[in-house]
Amino acid sequence: MVPYQSDVEAADALLEKFNQLRGEIGKIIIGQDEIIKNTLIAIFSKGHVLLVGVPGLAKTLLVNTISKTLGLSYSRIQFTPDLMPSDIIGTEILDEARKFKFIKGPVFANIILADEINRTPPKTQSALLEAMQEKTITVAGQTHHLQEPFFVLATQNPIEQEGTYPLPEAQLDRFMFNLWLDYPSFDEEIQVVKNTTAEPAAELKVIMSGEEIQYFQQLIRKVPVPDNVFDYAVKLVSKTRPGTSYAHEWANSYISWGAGPRASQYLIIGAKCNALLRGKYSPDIEDVQAVALPVLRHRLVRNYTAEAEGIGIEKIIQKFL
Repeated sequence: MVPYQSDVEAADALLEKFNQLRGEIGKIIIGQDEIIKNTLIAIFSKGHVLLVGVPGLAKTLLVNTISKTLGLSYSRIQFTPDLMPSDIIGTEILDEARKFKFIKGPVFANIILADEINRTPPKTQSALLEAMQEKTITVAGQTHHLQEPFFVLATQNPIEQEGTYPLPEAQLDRFMFNLWLDYPSFDEEIQVVKNTTAEPAAELKVIMSGEEIQYFQQLIRKVPVPDNVFDYAVKLVSKTRPGTSYAHEWANSYISWGAGPRASQYLIIGAKCNALLRGKYSPDIEDVQAVALPVLRHRLVRNYTAEAEGIGIEKIIQKFL
């Protein structure tokens, strides 16, 4: 890959590539523009994504489509109640020479689709903790490095459905974004039905390589951020923590646990990427607000009062904003 003459030129190239990616993904995925945009923001920000929605909303298809347009190695893990940690990370076996040999599991790929991650018990879900944070796997005292870039794009059916397990808080906190997929509009659903009941799906072009993704990830880290934006992001997260000096009155009334420092980090890195994708070279408060909902949604725990009064997490976050 030829490096760009300047960071400004590289930022313009990222915007162009992003628009190409959206166009290519749009050949398969009808609507869901905001979901596609936020998934790509997470990828460029080195973040993981949790996609939540009822069955049949093309969560798996979306992840599959994105992996094809990015030209990355892709691995799908179907999470089931009997899945074991070794089924994800790999296991050691005795070879013919009576020596232990490590057989890599499906986690050794660039994009991991953790399909229906809440169908498996927390013991197995936690097999992804080290991979998502340190990008390594430890087996029998040996550390194995995962190939960069590395993303976990997990899908989840709503918790109320039978046969599901809530994700551990430590696991949830490792996801940059929690994206909720809604039903398509009437016109979009007509288009979906037309596309899926006629000719085979369109061939997808590879728009970006793994090397380019890593280059743009580094570029986003270099984006300058004004002090007032840092101040706004950290204050916003502080508002969510009940019983603290910065706590919002709604946090004290309706929240059991607020967001941790990871939320502040993801608000800033997400705002940087959002700014570049809007053709700007530095984020402002609007860019923080643009990513606040998917960053905070899974990091706040409502208390009994909020549930009893029917106050949803999105309404609470809007109040903080």
